[in-house]
Amino acid sequence: MCRRLAGNDADAQDATQEALIAVVRGLGRFHGQSKFSTWAYRVATNAALDELRRKRRRASVIEASERFGAPGAGAGAAADHADAVVARLDLDAALAGLPEEFRAAVVLRDAAGFDYARIAEILGVAPGTVRSRIARGRRRLAAQVSSEALERDGSGHDSASGGAGNRSDATQRRTRREQDES
Repeated sequence: MCRRLAGNDADAQDATQEALIAVVRGLGRFHGQSKFSTWAYRVATNAALDELRRKRRRASVIEASERFGAPGAGAGAAADHADAVVARLDLDAALAGLPEEFRAAVVLRDAAGFDYARIAEILGVAPGTVRSRIARGRRRLAAQVSSEALERDGSGHDSASGGAGNRSDATQRRTRREQDES
């Protein structure tokens, strides 16, 4: 969860470490008014958002170029892997561009799999606010991912594979499917 909220591995590791320290230090203040896991997720969410604020204050631009590449079984597997990496990069970039309140709600729902009531409890907002933030966040993500795919090659076609795939159309179909499921 910290990885998705923070936007890169280094900041996520810092946020995770801060969250674990805060959990240990705060155990005495945990009174069981909510589930322990809900409280721990709230601590982790706060730590990740705090890390984002610290990063902005430092005004340093740190882009993690640590992207993995696994050997594929063949050309088809390599192309599939490349598509998956590009999709992940697109999603990570789009998530980084979301306002914090939308990003937290979307990550808690779509990456962590929590229901609306649990997210509301973690974020300390009403369930209706959670639904609104998720809907708005998903709309912004869909628009951002689609525009990035189009900007990448100007045509919507994957220029790296000689036009073999239309990532823009695939992204749009996936986004529509996800919106329909929600």
